[in-house]
Amino acid sequence: MLRTNVNDLLAFIVVARERSFTKAAAQLGMSQSGLSHAIRALEARLGLRLLTRTTRSVSPTAEGERLLNVIAPRFEEIEDELVSITELGERPAGTIRITAEDYAIDTVLWPKLEKVLRRYPDIKVELIVDYGLTDIVAERFDAGVRLGEIVSQGMISVCISPYQRMIVIASPAYVEERGIPIKPQELTSHKCINLRLPTHGGTYAWEFERDGEELRVRVDGQITCNGIRQILNAAVDGYGFGFVPDGLAKADIEAGRLVQVLADWCPSYPGYHLYYPSRRQPSAAFKVILDALRQKA
Repeated sequence: MLRTNVNDLLAFIVVARERSFTKAAAQLGMSQSGLSHAIRALEARLGLRLLTRTTRSVSPTAEGERLLNVIAPRFEEIEDELVSITELGERPAGTIRITAEDYAIDTVLWPKLEKVLRRYPDIKVELIVDYGLTDIVAERFDAGVRLGEIVSQGMISVCISPYQRMIVIASPAYVEERGIPIKPQELTSHKCINLRLPTHGGTYAWEFERDGEELRVRVDGQITCNGIRQILNAAVDGYGFGFVPDGLAKADIEAGRLVQVLADWCPSYPGYHLYYPSRRQPSAAFKVILDALRQKA
């Protein structure tokens, strides 16, 4: 029974994940009618309805969701082992997909990857900008990058950067007009530039700490962005206070385009960490990337 079902099971996994016969057919290189026939044949053999189909969407049934959760990791393990075996005695090759903030990509990932990728032309890297807490397993990423060392259960965390620091900045003109806040709470009476977080759809609450006292301040203003560089640009143009990595603002502060405030409320914290599933056998290509990114003591 298994031998006749393997291709149909693989087709089911793609349809269930993509929630679209059109996208799944394109990914599999099949016609939609052929893919639909394969899924119906699988359902007939199992005697179960695996997918709920409407004119606009496709979604797994309860039985389909259970099957997906059971078989998808098994096929991934088999694929990983086949890749590892194939790579024995060969140059590391393959595509590594990583999701991270644009600032982390620009200042941490790319400076390290740029050097190693020249030595390994058969390794391809996809760097996807995302400020959300991406489910890297569900989204088929090899790894993700986030600040701090705390990650979800079943993940391995590797430090890839020194400690980081977020700072509050504004243009000299804005500070001259509106004054300098002495405490973080005073930011609520100022124009501030918000960061929109895609995971929950809300805005980021600015985090402060001094002498063991921790504060989270929700600010408001005319501008909201979903990228940190856009916040910096808006602050330079005088639209209020922004909360950005100190490395990003350094050049503008030194040039006099920005000033920093509340410095004593902005401590350093653990830097960027690469996280990836502990159950997966890393490929030779991934090991090359991991070694390149790992923060050296």
